[in-house]
Amino acid sequence: MEWPVEWPVEWPVEWNDDAIVLSTRAHGETGAILDLLTRDHGRHAGLVRGGASRRVKPALQPGNTVHVQWRARLEEHLGGFTCELARARAGELMDSRQALAGLNAFTAVTTAAMPERQAHAPVFLGGEILLDAMMADDAAHWLPLYVRWEAGLLEALGFGLDLAECAATGAKNDLAYVSPRTGRAVSRDGAGIYAARLFRLPAFLLDSGAAEPTPDEVAAGLALTGHFLLERVLRPHGKEMPPARLRLDAIARPESGGESSKS
Repeated sequence: MEWPVEWPVEWPVEWNDDAIVLSTRAHGETGAILDLLTRDHGRHAGLVRGGASRRVKPALQPGNTVHVQWRARLEEHLGGFTCELARARAGELMDSRQALAGLNAFTAVTTAAMPERQAHAPVFLGGEILLDAMMADDAAHWLPLYVRWEAGLLEALGFGLDLAECAATGAKNDLAYVSPRTGRAVSRDGAGIYAARLFRLPAFLLDSGAAEPTPDEVAAGLALTGHFLLERVLRPHGKEMPPARLRLDAIARPESGGESSKS
């Protein structure tokens, strides 16, 4: 679906890209400010004229993928988008409580953590896979993908976890923990008496072909990536973990007792 927008004929700056809708807010009587996670231009905002209309608004819902053209007189200007719906997800995601919680966590973390206009294509591509998985309405399936997506976000921002070998012994086997200070893996032998101070390292973060993770392992993964997002990315810029992300922790937490996220 594409809608006409009356823009000046010539624009000094313009580009085309694919993007995931993060949020939309009203602008004037009929316009909307769209915040997007684009593939090649990072997190980017722009004005959509007529974006609040009954015909256009459904396509601009969070979680949908759109083809966009951005135009501005100068690179630093807000500029304007024209959009074409490419992948409609919002309706299905909003029909499920758990999928909606996942969508809200994804959009909130992306908005809080991603700097504007810095391209990180793997974050976008991983987001596409994650949102498609959420449409299956099976949190046990998509929550591990969400943890991997956050780990990829940390990597893209320069704060990736170092899980190649044990920080204490250099061993590459039996890696079971992560140091909350350095983000480096630690083996069971290397942890010794300090194991209780370390984050658990769930197997699915080491091996994508590992057995389906338990709820407790997923909760441990969320605790791990959440810690480094908060301490390395958000708090240095005066931000706290978005409430939507905290609600995701509650979904992942095992209903009964079990090993905590730290051992």
